[in-house]
Amino acid sequence: MDKGNRKKVGLLGGNFNPIHHAHLMMADQVAQQMNLDKVLLMPENIPPHVDEKETISAKHRVKMLELAIKENPRLGLELIEIERGGKSYSYDTLKLLTEANPDTDYYFIIGSDMVEYLPKWYKIDELLKLVTFIALRRTDTISKSPYPVTWLDAPLLPISSTMLREMFAKNIEPTYFLPQNVIDYIKTEKLYKKNDPDRSSFCLNFQI
Repeated sequence: MDKGNRKKVGLLGGNFNPIHHAHLMMADQVAQQMNLDKVLLMPENIPPHVDEKETISAKHRVKMLELAIKENPRLGLELIEIERGGKSYSYDTLKLLTEANPDTDYYFIIGSDMVEYLPKWYKIDELLKLVTFIALRRTDTISKSPYPVTWLDAPLLPISSTMLREMFAKNIEPTYFLPQNVIDYIKTEKLYKKNDPDRSSFCLNFQI
């Protein structure tokens, strides 16, 4: 196959509980700086953490993502981990994606804080054969890793999903922290309210 015709697609995985402007900025900057055809936001089904925690239902997280990216043609969704179910291991996901899309080169986007943890990722050596890691520099110090990582510079947005959930629980509207249509959806669906039956334990995003 002519490599000049290959697609270049970025993947930004996470819980997105909820999606916010730090996620969106990261995805958009990588798309532009790496000249990618698209960056797909990929919500995980069950985080592959040792200390397993619950999150809100996938339907709400997917809907918030749809609302957040609908005005940006550089961004899209990849729902393979939601559709597959079970724990969301990146190796399993990339194996399926590369087999289904042999004409596509994938770029996996991570925060700088995750670089030093790459040796602990499930089947990391096999994963590196399937994907190129892109890391956004958050500080002046670059985390060392025995694995190849492409570093990019982007503005730091000190926003976390945990912080936003806590704000919603206290009835504080996080205006400008995330798209207004996502805020409106959260309020309409009464997500993150204390004692809400659809609100389970908070889940930290492993990348943000």
